[in-house]
Amino acid sequence: MSLNVELLESSFKLVAPNAEALADHFYGRLFRLHPELRSMFPEALDEQKKKLIASLAMVVGSLRNPDTLVAAVRALGLRHIDYGVKREQYPVVGENLLASLEAVAGDAWNDELAAAWTDAYNAIQSIIFDALDDAKQAA
Repeated sequence: MSLNVELLESSFKLVAPNAEALADHFYGRLFRLHPELRSMFPEALDEQKKKLIASLAMVVGSLRNPDTLVAAVRALGLRHIDYGVKREQYPVVGENLLASLEAVAGDAWNDELAAAWTDAYNAIQSIIFDALDDAKQAA
């Protein structure tokens, strides 16, 4: 799968100044639609919101260095095992992330951006699933 790196980078620069609004929308929407996930997170979300934005920045910043990106995303996925994240929750998070990006991007959001971010999330999810499979086989 080929990612639209330029579009992902430019669109992230568009939403990055509104990182707080992005994180607020992400967690507000996630817990509203999936209240069963709330217990997986700390009561105070300030640090969690920073981690979300840092993870997005890391992914976008590593798009031109696939080896770095894959290593970082694999590590992220393996850490989420300890948090109790289940495989079936990743699509829920992805859909929520796309909806949050769309909300923050506003009128700049279009079908091309939606496709670019969907492809990126699917690639990240695939890397994480590979890491989870590898960890399960090693256990």
